[in-house]
Amino acid sequence: MNFRRATFFRLFLSLVFFVFVAFPARAAPQGEIRGKHGDWETRCETPPGASYEQCAIVLSVVDKERPNLTLVVIVLNTADRKARLMRVIAPLGVLLPMGVNLRVDDEDFGRLSFLQCLANGCIAQVAIDDKLIDKLKTGKTATLGVFQTPEQGVGVLAPLAGFKEAYEQLP
Repeated sequence: MNFRRATFFRLFLSLVFFVFVAFPARAAPQGEIRGKHGDWETRCETPPGASYEQCAIVLSVVDKERPNLTLVVIVLNTADRKARLMRVIAPLGVLLPMGVNLRVDDEDFGRLSFLQCLANGCIAQVAIDDKLIDKLKTGKTATLGVFQTPEQGVGVLAPLAGFKEAYEQLP
């Protein structure tokens, strides 16, 4: 297996773990909780077939006006520790072309593009750069915008209290 395929395979295993193992059918987090900071939890588990443990910080948020709209936010380091990723698992039925808009406090950070939909939801992902990670550490609230129809955008509020402490303890 060449290097590029091996890297892709490790990333794919991480994705499979954090979708099927850590968040089965109802997107309810599983895995061993290693820490809790505010609403953020550090969860770890060894993906099937892997010899290493994968950890992520996780937040589950429910829209107050639409209790059936739950988003799961996952922040993790890639297996090779060269990149940081933010994934958002949105329920089936969201409009995929719109992605998930990300705003931290009063600053827009663009869009997370959807990668695929599985039985438990649709996965959007973005690589996190230093500017975004710094804003997440110092911000108060992230707003995750999804569309259920072309006319109906919903901004789900995600508290950032505890994010900094959780992220800094991420293995």
